[in-house]
Amino acid sequence: MTTASSALTGSAEDLDRASLERWLAANIPGIAGPIEVSKFPGGQSNPTYRVYASSGKYVLRRKPFGPILASAHAVEREFRLISALHPAGFPVAEPYALCEDPQVIGVPFYVMSLVQGRTFWDGKLPGETPETRRAVYEAMIRTLADLHSLDPARLGLADYGPPGNYFERQVRRWTKQYRAAQTDDLETVEKLIEFLSRTVPEQTRTSIIHGDYRIDNMIFAPGKPEILAVLDWELSTLGDPLADFAYLAMQWEMPSEGEGAGLKGVDFAATGIPTLEEAVTLYCGLTGRDGVPDLQWYFSYNLFRLLGIVQGIRKRFLDGNASSDNAEAAGSRVPMLAAAAWEFARKAGAPA
Repeated sequence: MTTASSALTGSAEDLDRASLERWLAANIPGIAGPIEVSKFPGGQSNPTYRVYASSGKYVLRRKPFGPILASAHAVEREFRLISALHPAGFPVAEPYALCEDPQVIGVPFYVMSLVQGRTFWDGKLPGETPETRRAVYEAMIRTLADLHSLDPARLGLADYGPPGNYFERQVRRWTKQYRAAQTDDLETVEKLIEFLSRTVPEQTRTSIIHGDYRIDNMIFAPGKPEILAVLDWELSTLGDPLADFAYLAMQWEMPSEGEGAGLKGVDFAATGIPTLEEAVTLYCGLTGRDGVPDLQWYFSYNLFRLLGIVQGIRKRFLDGNASSDNAEAAGSRVPMLAAAAWEFARKAGAPA
């Protein structure tokens, strides 16, 4: 790391290369140059980079530059969580070091191992056999059940989330986040906020929850349906495990046209992908539940939360602080998400 040949290269012009190189040398045991850094494409939240060194391959994940909403982009929490999950045997990347000093590259960041394998962007899993498709989905559900079965206190995470009803505090949080990033007055969003706040379901269990548990946030082993790593823990906390399961279940409610996680309209018998009823049965069997409640309220909440995230993207784009080239298009989805969330709210009993 001290030779001239170790200079950082690659498409990472937004990083202070010399400062980062010094930090890596001091904090990552055994790292050696030359080093190349390049930014992963896409991503709206915490910008993420590949770090290739002669000693190995790593990933750097940082907060966005510029003003951000309170409690958002908490890479420090991500690092704390994976530092607890990795030694417990749960599939996450190995954490190496956290930098909370903004003087190094301008914002806090952390470094973890680069897990190599397959990522499925299309929930229909084209090109896979029916047996593989079913096994992939069963692996996702089993891994989620494993997460929800972990004891937070035994992992040193008893204080990882505040007490009280998870959905009650989350509706408050995302209402606050939406207000902080609000750029337009949308009647549908106002109706959603009123309805969700008034009809929060009772919470009966508490566990570690991922917060964004979906198929493209996982890395699978090449050639077999084994999850090597679950990624993107930014929204993790302690809360109602039904939040994760309902979020995953939304795949079955989303349109299946084109690429994406959506499975609505899929021929489950022909493709081998489990039906939502089969997914519910497997998850309940693994977690000791008799069943799950009607999911329409949870679907509405999940889309409201996504709406809040996308509104934050829109605000960062308008402020000139977006982390991705397609931020403008993403931010324009707010009215569409509001309409879809309200449709689920109506199914859950919201008045016309």
